[in-house]
Amino acid sequence: MKDIKIEKIIKSNRKTIAIKPTENGTIIVKAPKKATNKLIIEIIEQHKDKILKKLKELEKIKEINFKQFVAGEEFLYIGKAYKLYIVENLETPLKFQDGFYLSKDYKNQRREIFIDWYKKQAKIIIPNRVKYWAEKCGYSIKKVGITNANKQWGSCSAKGNLNFSWRLILAPLEVIDYVIVHKLSHLKELNHSKNFWNEFKKCMPEYKKHHDWLKNSFKLKF
Repeated sequence: MKDIKIEKIIKSNRKTIAIKPTENGTIIVKAPKKATNKLIIEIIEQHKDKILKKLKELEKIKEINFKQFVAGEEFLYIGKAYKLYIVENLETPLKFQDGFYLSKDYKNQRREIFIDWYKKQAKIIIPNRVKYWAEKCGYSIKKVGITNANKQWGSCSAKGNLNFSWRLILAPLEVIDYVIVHKLSHLKELNHSKNFWNEFKKCMPEYKKHHDWLKNSFKLKF
């Protein structure tokens, strides 16, 4: 256990032990109320190699340089990378036309300007995709919101309200659709049981490849 540090142990009415590596180099353990510390440590030891591998992957992701907002740098939009151009005499802070054109006058606000632009696109595209998939798969929804979440791509409530992170707009359209269908499926099954995955597959049989893409989605860090 010297190589693995437990950040916290969360006990609930769950039936199994789940181990979640974090970007802080620690793990969070979710366990049944009756699980002893001895049992938890034994489970961690059994999966030690897998846990250490995941911790190293997260460490590499953390080391990735965040955007510098300089000319020539590439930014994702619907899964495609576009170059950034710093220009003068631009009527708006940021313009998109087969590339990003950023006004030189806003050099100290570049990150905020980009985030604002991404949010506006997310508020247009994501609700439209939710409507499309809800109608196609027979789901009833109420509200669709766009959030600043950076650890969850989306969430849903039993009342039919769905929320999605604006960062999702950086991913390919089929991956955006994957997250949407995933959350819609939770409206019928609020867990990840066999029934949930069966429900999911009805709408998106090829979901696994999109799941795998999103699993390695460090490129969506912003």
